Amino acid sequence: MSHHPDATPAPSAAPPVTIPTLQAWRAEGRRIVMVTAYDAAMTRLVDPVVDVILVGDSVGNVCLGFDNTLPVSLAMMNHHVEAVARARPRALLVADMPFLTFHLDLADTIRNAGGFLQRGAAAVKLEGGVARVPVVQALVSCEIPVMGHLGLTPQSVNAMGGFKVQGRAVAQARRIIDDARRLEDAGCFSLVLEGIPSELAARITESLTIPTIGIGAGPDCSGQVLVLHDLLGLLPGRKAKFVRTYVDGYGLLQAGLEAYAEDVRAGRFPGPAESYALPEAARAALDAPDGGD
Repeated sequence: MSHHPDATPAPSAAPPVTIPTLQAWRAEGRRIVMVTAYDAAMTRLVDPVVDVILVGDSVGNVCLGFDNTLPVSLAMMNHHVEAVARARPRALLVADMPFLTFHLDLADTIRNAGGFLQRGAAAVKLEGGVARVPVVQALVSCEIPVMGHLGLTPQSVNAMGGFKVQGRAVAQARRIIDDARRLEDAGCFSLVLEGIPSELAARITESLTIPTIGIGAGPDCSGQVLVLHDLLGLLPGRKAKFVRTYVDGYGLLQAGLEAYAEDVRAGRFPGPAESYALPEAARAALDAPDGGD
């Protein structure tokens, strides 16, 4: 089974988004738009619209059927980073470092992160606070740009006792503020702030010079990120409080599939427009008494 597109979509004529671009927008107060994507088709859909594309380890929950991100391997992430990079996005392409790929050894961490850049990513994202400072410094020293991730860090789901809002207690809020400053000092070019109170995110954003990207962190970050399948309504069921669904994608796609099934069963598909005609000369030859021999 194959798909034969009439034409390959042309690369966007817009200039590519770079890390200096994001830093300039942060200084100007221009908001940054970031979404996840996990394959070339979805990348072509989002690239004309957004500024940053994250190949998130959320692919585990969204596409691979896992309950959380912990089972996502480096090989899985490499597969999806390659798929997204083949679409040649103009948006800044960031790859998530999955669980256990930046925890054990700095040499392995550099090799794993560098592999993402070799596959087309422009930067990597990793979770954690002050404990990750040596990791960030090692990567940045190898010219591997790093986006940090604080607050509700999904790879810490077991330690946190579930996907719970972080930073509500004073001590925890102070620790996240300190972590943010330490990560900026270590060389992170941006921070994702997830699942923290809006006022805490605003305080962190105000205290930093690098862009902050919020998800469940209120409106005062430098930009926002959502999982593409959430905002397009492609996943049925209950959504997190911070998700806004902009279209009933699941319902629309299901309606299209039902219409296709009805047409097949009724003999309405394929019709002449979707069928190939036999050339007249070939038809005449086949209709000849000798079968064209």
